[in-house]
Amino acid sequence: MTRARLFPQPLRHLQDRIATGIITAGGIGVLLAILGIGVFLVWEAAPLLLHSGTDSLAMLSPLAWGTLKAALMALLFALPLALGAAAYTAFFMSARLRSRIKPTLEMMEAIPGVVIGFIAGMLLAPWVERHLASTLMVIVWLPLSAGLAGLVWHLASRRWQRRLPLSWAALWLIPWLMAMFILALWLTPLVEQTFWDGDLRQYLHVAFGLDYVTRNALIVGLAMGFAVIPSVYSLAEDALNEVPRPLMEGAQALGASRWQAVVKVALAAAGPGLFSAVMIGAGRAVGETMIVLMASSNAALLSASPFEGMRTMAAAIAIELPEATAGGTTYRMLVLAALLLFLFTFLVNTLAELVRQRLRRRYQHLGNTS
Repeated sequence: MTRARLFPQPLRHLQDRIATGIITAGGIGVLLAILGIGVFLVWEAAPLLLHSGTDSLAMLSPLAWGTLKAALMALLFALPLALGAAAYTAFFMSARLRSRIKPTLEMMEAIPGVVIGFIAGMLLAPWVERHLASTLMVIVWLPLSAGLAGLVWHLASRRWQRRLPLSWAALWLIPWLMAMFILALWLTPLVEQTFWDGDLRQYLHVAFGLDYVTRNALIVGLAMGFAVIPSVYSLAEDALNEVPRPLMEGAQALGASRWQAVVKVALAAAGPGLFSAVMIGAGRAVGETMIVLMASSNAALLSASPFEGMRTMAAAIAIELPEATAGGTTYRMLVLAALLLFLFTFLVNTLAELVRQRLRRRYQHLGNTS
């Protein structure tokens, strides 16, 4: 029996129209919900803006600074790792290893923020407080040791390069980095005694007037950066993987090495997609609540020191809104903070979508001309 007999033509048309109507209604419902949230926030924050004007925005400046500070610390930690891993996975890693590594990294996005915040606040923060010099030594030394490994591999003989192929560097670099990690911890007491009189925290306080708080921007940056890496990596890797292969092959045919083709051709072609990934990662970092709530001191400070705490707008809303009286000044200040977060997230996502559409048109043009 043919498919046409099982599903008559009018019935199939009816099913298509019902499905189209449901999808259209869902899309319109989402748009109306976003519009409703924006209208509600503007309506609730309008009295405060009309009466206080710019004073209300000035009162939110410590929260805004804390939000930007936390997001910047997270991006400084996440972007080099995520973008570097995306470039390596897309152009250098073997297909067999990529089929296992990429899903594993993407599954990291499913880890709840409250779990990351709990680990950062209860385990990471006390350890860093006791071993501040070791932490900074590891943060500085591990990237340098990774570059040193690449230099040694480049200078090695062809036989060793075949034994340790670049496509499997994600595996043979693990013991090297572990050895460098142990070496950094072993050298830390000598470095601290030589340069910082045996106590880095005391040296920072005396020389620069920097106080160290247990839960600070450094802890938030490490924890939030860990949470941001999967989303940035996934979007960046997809953008790089969609670069037309004829572009890479043409660059290599003209004499460019694979690394030169990646830097000068692939990154330029995938630039809009990479920018979109960075913007979405920034939006995630700005809107994160539980990690900042559990891993920072939640003190509203206007300080650029990475060793002091901060309070973000999202954390302030989570802490103070349950106790705020509806219609009161505190309530309207928190609504205004929510409005600023809403506008930032909306603008970031809109910009990311516009860039993604530009990338799609560029790929279509390249595909038509190739």
